[in-house]
Amino acid sequence: MALMGKPPKVLVVDDNPSNVDILKTRLSVHGYEILTATDGEQALRIARESRPDLILLDIMMPKLDGIEVCSRLKSDPELPFVPIIVMSAKSNPEDVVQALEAGADEYLSKPINQTALVARVKSMLRIKELQNTMAEQAAQLAELNRRLEERVSEQAGKLERLSYLKQFFSPHLAELIVSAGGEQLLESHRREITVVFCDLRNFTAFSHTAEPEDVMWVLRDYHDALGALVSDFEATLEHYAGDGLMVFFNDPVPCRDPAARAVRMAIAMRESIEELISKWSERGFALGFGVGIALGYATLGTIGFKGQLHYAAVGSAANLASRLCDHATQGQILITRPVYAEVGDLIEVEQLGDVSFKGFRNPVAVLQVTRLKRGTELGHC
Repeated sequence: MALMGKPPKVLVVDDNPSNVDILKTRLSVHGYEILTATDGEQALRIARESRPDLILLDIMMPKLDGIEVCSRLKSDPELPFVPIIVMSAKSNPEDVVQALEAGADEYLSKPINQTALVARVKSMLRIKELQNTMAEQAAQLAELNRRLEERVSEQAGKLERLSYLKQFFSPHLAELIVSAGGEQLLESHRREITVVFCDLRNFTAFSHTAEPEDVMWVLRDYHDALGALVSDFEATLEHYAGDGLMVFFNDPVPCRDPAARAVRMAIAMRESIEELISKWSERGFALGFGVGIALGYATLGTIGFKGQLHYAAVGSAANLASRLCDHATQGQILITRPVYAEVGDLIEVEQLGDVSFKGFRNPVAVLQVTRLKRGTELGHC
């Protein structure tokens, strides 16, 4: 966009050299930069090359008259707005009318009055400056709108990705992945994780005998309680189905002390579900809660199909956590020795001995978490 020159440039167009000199002298004293042309074709060339801020244009000229020059300048889409003051003898008012219809902005009658000349020039230059300001503001607004559209589009994409990721991760983790552009974190990879698997004792028998509305009521209570803790402890949700829930720690974003997070969360879950069990028992529903926790390497990444993807952990740690959960009785949190090696200074345990599990060649040493050690707060890691 062309801004008005400092000083403003004025193009004087007249086929009479004396008139050109007079106008040049009268305007130069006001600090304007004066350009001159003596015919219409020269005027068009200079106007396109030099982009003046104002044109004083005589109507009666050889080759191209002022009316044709004015019409061509005003219809040229590549030229910015430039005010044109036409000059005509008083004996030819119809020429002025034609020039105004061709796009001229103002006119002066010959012979040119000094006071009228300066007043018209100043007035037209103010209009030029205002027009330039409006054009600049319009360009700035267009640029701001473009940037806003880009940001809205980018934000919409982020919100869409965030909504998808919140199916599996806590809001904090989901936002971290999106803000870091971290979809690559979800690609297939191998990492050591701590897996927590939990479900309700006696749920299968309960769901076969209770009314469907009661089953739904219990599951809503159950999922609300566990879901809040999964989010608070920033665990990754692998899946939940009915009363079964599997989460893990240390992926997709590594975390400090994943085993400690898992055990603390499991104890918080047990305390929360025990309150629900008391409420359910008042309705005659005999349910319990068990948890299994295992540590080991797994392959992690998205699985599924277009429109229905899931973030999954595949490996023996996930299977072992599930087997431990199945083995747990009401209120038990069962862990393996590798888990205990990481959190032994936090918890008190009972040794349950070696247990053989389906799918595992050798028996597994199992421990039951009884409580946090004194002086250790439950908290959120």
